[in-house]
Amino acid sequence: MKYTENAENVMAARIYRGIGRAWVIKNLSVPKSDTEIVKLLNATPKIGSPVSLENFNRKKETLRRVLAESSHAIDGVVAIGDDNFPPHRGEVKNSEKPVFLFYRGDLSLLSTNNINVAVIGLLNPSREIEDEERKIVSGLVAGGAVIVSGLALGCDSIAHIQALESDGRTVAILPSPLSDVMPAKNRDLAQRIVDKGGLLVSEYLTGAKSKMELSGRYQERDRLQALFSDSIVLSASYAKNDLGNDSGSRLAMGYAKDYSIPRVVIYDQDKHFSNPMFDLNRQIISEGDGVTIINTKNMGSILPDVLRLKPKIVGRTPAQQSMI
Repeated sequence: MKYTENAENVMAARIYRGIGRAWVIKNLSVPKSDTEIVKLLNATPKIGSPVSLENFNRKKETLRRVLAESSHAIDGVVAIGDDNFPPHRGEVKNSEKPVFLFYRGDLSLLSTNNINVAVIGLLNPSREIEDEERKIVSGLVAGGAVIVSGLALGCDSIAHIQALESDGRTVAILPSPLSDVMPAKNRDLAQRIVDKGGLLVSEYLTGAKSKMELSGRYQERDRLQALFSDSIVLSASYAKNDLGNDSGSRLAMGYAKDYSIPRVVIYDQDKHFSNPMFDLNRQIISEGDGVTIINTKNMGSILPDVLRLKPKIVGRTPAQQSMI
């Protein structure tokens, strides 16, 4: 398993109470020694009891043991401050930026040199939705896109599978440790993604301790789908309702809007007008705000536009924006 001492230090620092992503971004964006980190931790009011160098190194030893136990499922760990830590897309506050990632497969697929397009949607798509999504994903791959999704059942799985069947590469961002891929039904798909030159990514080394924690991890996964994509395509999804249907799609599209990641929705007024599985699509279209609409009728002309979409970063000139 590949990881640097810097990655060890970042992970160990995050173990302490009161140390969040924003603290790590502020203090550890440039690698620091154990001694420097312990000094910074002790200067943080939320820490509580003093941190010794011995205590910090014990936490690192525990991390090494757990990493070794998971070495069959993880190729490496990369953290902020490492030369190969992948940059996020969009305009994001520090508390929501990733600070370390566990990965299996080709980490370079998260590079901003690639055209990364997230494709997401509901868990129970109709055959019509599946067919339309497959055609659009196939077109995106033919245009050079790397397909990003969350390995969930339904539209996520369709996106990953079609990318592979189109001889493309795909990134699966997980809400679970790489040693315990979720959902279990997609473990074979996860292996196939890696075997075909793709990538599995997670922010988690160990499993969630409660249903509430796991629910939060799904939400965190949804934000990463936006952060590592140049645009995000919604295949189909219900709008918010009392049944809790497909909240992940709503969250991911909401994060994309917050981060200025371009949003694309699959929608055909003639076919989808009264279908509740497209309620979220219609809602997003009604918001305006530069949303791109694609379907099998217009994909020939719209796909090139989707492949050119890039996050809009507030405060950057058009010339600077073109360099992203």
